[in-house]
Amino acid sequence: MAKGDYTEDSIKSLDWRQHIRLRPGMYIGKLGNGQHTDDGIYVLVKEVIDNAIDEFVMGYGATIEIDVNEYNVRVRDYGRGIPLGKVVDCVSKINTGAKYDSEAFKKTVGLNGVGTKAVNALSERFLISSTREGKTKQAEFSQGELIKDLAPKASKDKSGTLVEFTPDSRIFSNYRFRPELLQELIWNYAYLNKGLTLIYNGETYQAKSGLLDLLRAKTQGMDVVYPIMYFQGDDIEIAVTHGTQYGEDYYTFVNGQYTTMGGTHLSAFREGFVKTVRDFYKKDFDAADIRMGIIAAVSVRIQEPVFESQTKTKLGSQAIFPDGPPLRAWVIEFMGKELEPFLHKNKNIAQALQTKILDSEKERKEIAGIRKIAGARAKRANLFNKKLRDCRFHLGENQKLSEASTLFITEGDSASGSLTKARDPLTQAVFSLRGKPLNSFGLTKKIVYENEEFNLLQHALNIEEGIEGLRYNRIVISTDADVDGMHIRLLILTFFLQFFPELVRRGHVYILQTPLFRVRDKKDTIYCYDETEKRKAVTRLSKGQNKAEITRFKGLGEISPDEFKAFIGEDIRLDPVRLSDETSVAKLLGYYMGKNSPDRQSFIINNLKVEEALT
Repeated sequence: MAKGDYTEDSIKSLDWRQHIRLRPGMYIGKLGNGQHTDDGIYVLVKEVIDNAIDEFVMGYGATIEIDVNEYNVRVRDYGRGIPLGKVVDCVSKINTGAKYDSEAFKKTVGLNGVGTKAVNALSERFLISSTREGKTKQAEFSQGELIKDLAPKASKDKSGTLVEFTPDSRIFSNYRFRPELLQELIWNYAYLNKGLTLIYNGETYQAKSGLLDLLRAKTQGMDVVYPIMYFQGDDIEIAVTHGTQYGEDYYTFVNGQYTTMGGTHLSAFREGFVKTVRDFYKKDFDAADIRMGIIAAVSVRIQEPVFESQTKTKLGSQAIFPDGPPLRAWVIEFMGKELEPFLHKNKNIAQALQTKILDSEKERKEIAGIRKIAGARAKRANLFNKKLRDCRFHLGENQKLSEASTLFITEGDSASGSLTKARDPLTQAVFSLRGKPLNSFGLTKKIVYENEEFNLLQHALNIEEGIEGLRYNRIVISTDADVDGMHIRLLILTFFLQFFPELVRRGHVYILQTPLFRVRDKKDTIYCYDETEKRKAVTRLSKGQNKAEITRFKGLGEISPDEFKAFIGEDIRLDPVRLSDETSVAKLLGYYMGKNSPDRQSFIINNLKVEEALT
């Protein structure tokens, strides 16, 4: 058969296990290495915990134990336990499970019978144990293949299910679980399930006031305009306040699932909040002025939710339950029924909210003229924007390439030149800065339009009206690893945190790691990202009288395009910029970019690390 021929031999059938391992992205999204909250290893953890949560929601098992080290996971719930005769089938046969029975599991997250099968197939070791009615059944798998199937035996253990697994290092290379990301995940479960106790590595997580507790944690240390408003109804819970920051900040959930990309329920809340506020004040305020600085948490429980992918980060459902009322109308009606009488009863909050809206309106009108000029300038620049070397596909334009869409922000022409030649023009764009940008700390959004560089950057990202139109999934700050490069990095981060903090909170901003050293001999070349890697490379390549040649890269411009291709391809090293729940953006920027120089000096002196030179 000639190469490329399409015959009957070209058609192959894969079993469930092979298909999951061959196409893991279809089941768990991106793989990652554990640096980001939506990396695959955390999706595996969520799939197992979701099953335990569903038991609790149905009224069984108020405690879930979760133990995770860097590489292994153990989850034990005290629900009903899987029927013993179906333990193996439930974790190894696609489209097998109880959640197709709407009476057994109502308003749960997992409905496709795929979750634990994907965990099983993508694990080096997967153990499932179910206890019910005084008996325990246990089975063990490796990469989805059954290797141990024990007969049920008598047990004095409490009813429930135990799952232990180790993600397959051949699928998830160089992965590591990060405790801070797991803590955030588990706190979200606690906030959304009043009465549930989660014990993570021996520490107890509980929330008595649901989303009110969640928003209190998210706004801790922040300046809020008025006390948090909290509303709860059948299958819906909302907490909302306004801060003094720019942008909009939302935490949305469906059946306990954190929908980081929002969806129908978020759109309905945004619309309902604006409509109710306009009705209450009897004034047609601009929607952007009403929502500027809003911080809200929204949770709904619906039957048979439709998500836009197996990773369940965006809700696509239009109804509360099959053949029921539209979800949009339901949420909008709830907002009107709860928010308007609340504002009538709480005059101080109503006054504070109105003042916030009027302040946003005043600022918007003050910069309207500058914005118009800046918009025209950016439009002209877009025709031949020397700063932006764009890519072909952007976020939301192509199902396969959307998530890979990346904008590299570089300093100077030499670095941007190398990056431009090395990049993938389909998904990677380059934006070149002219030296150090302005320190925007404490400035108003007016400066974004007055400063040509900032204005062109926000137009390149398409975030002027909010991040819903964001053109790139990843915004990668790519500066030299020297003092000037670090300073430029801080100034860019200040710009994003000051005016577009939701870009950081939603995980779109990264720092590019590039090698500091090249170690080579006549045959081999090794790129090293720190002193430890350099020492290992020197030891490996220095043999006898032959000493390895060491090159220290002083800047990105010194790295050739051919070399750069290896650093921004599949093996790209990115450090995500993260904000913990307790982080106040205002305090963070005030400390690092404000006028408290003595405090920063003391911090630097106390934390300074000096590397010994390698001789």
